[in-house]
Amino acid sequence: MENLQIQQTKHTPEIILDASCGAISLRGKSYPENTFEFYEPVMQWMRDYFASKPEKKTTVTMEIIYFNSTSSKLFFDFFDILEESSSDYQIIVNWEYDPENESAQEAGEDFKEDFEDLTFNLVAKKA
Repeated sequence: MENLQIQQTKHTPEIILDASCGAISLRGKSYPENTFEFYEPVMQWMRDYFASKPEKKTTVTMEIIYFNSTSSKLFFDFFDILEESSSDYQIIVNWEYDPENESAQEAGEDFKEDFEDLTFNLVAKKA
């Protein structure tokens, strides 16, 4: 399976999807003009990844500094895919945030509550 990498822009995060080591990373801001269109290759990659019987452990690192409401809805779909696969695979989500960014911390706490079947770690970044 091929990896997928999308460069960060002013409105979109850097996205690295690495099937060879079971690593998924999203870093930056997320408020693209058409959120679902922008993330469709990511969502398709994830569906294909879990259908391909990957390694038993997948680590997801998310450091989303800011995101709009449409991205929030998309992230629910993103976590749904992860949660659906959590019975067959060990999935660890590391939600990284700056301790001074309360909204990023609160968003991570909300996602953690909503997706109880995932190992969801809130990681305060050191200054």
